[in-house]
Amino acid sequence: MKVGTDGVLLGAWAAVRPQDRRMLDIGTGTGLIALMLAQRAPEAHVTGVDIDDVGQARENAAASPWSGRVAFAQCPLFSPPPPPGPGGGPPAPRHAVHLPFGDLRDAVLRLLAPGGRFAVILPTAEAERFLAVCAGRLALVRRTDVRTTPRRPVKRALMEFVRADRPADRSADCSAAAPEVSELVVGTGEHECYTPEYRALTRDFYLKF
Repeated sequence: MKVGTDGVLLGAWAAVRPQDRRMLDIGTGTGLIALMLAQRAPEAHVTGVDIDDVGQARENAAASPWSGRVAFAQCPLFSPPPPPGPGGGPPAPRHAVHLPFGDLRDAVLRLLAPGGRFAVILPTAEAERFLAVCAGRLALVRRTDVRTTPRRPVKRALMEFVRADRPADRSADCSAAAPEVSELVVGTGEHECYTPEYRALTRDFYLKF
């Protein structure tokens, strides 16, 4: 399976809670994030959707211990399988090549269950544009800015949202006025050397780390 740092980061970082039962992976590709979520949430059923072929994702799921709780469908986001149930939220892909930010926002608003969360990883400039598109509709509750090494500028933003029109979703575990903000550095700057923080976040998903 092709494994990218962005996918590993999102799959490991997205909030998973004991009450989560249904999750949606938008732009699933090889199924990496869907399988990571299934690994992290033993009671949840995960659906991955992609506008492109999902054959590789199905093969990867079939070879995994979580095949019974993971399903994939090739379809536009506008006609997906049944949406996540209570407590579920859809992690999304890094890029919006086939799905403009406004369409992604509207799809999340339509699919997100009460109490659910939506997580995404985006390049920094795109993250700011997405925040502007979501203003007043989706509320940012958690953000982690990602650097590749300590001396490099921030390149990516991991962000988690709830519906802005459901105050109870926000007050459950965060302040409505101040999202939780942090920073993560992936590498130390030496070849193939990772920081303790990155290792702690992702070590459950690497065979050798």
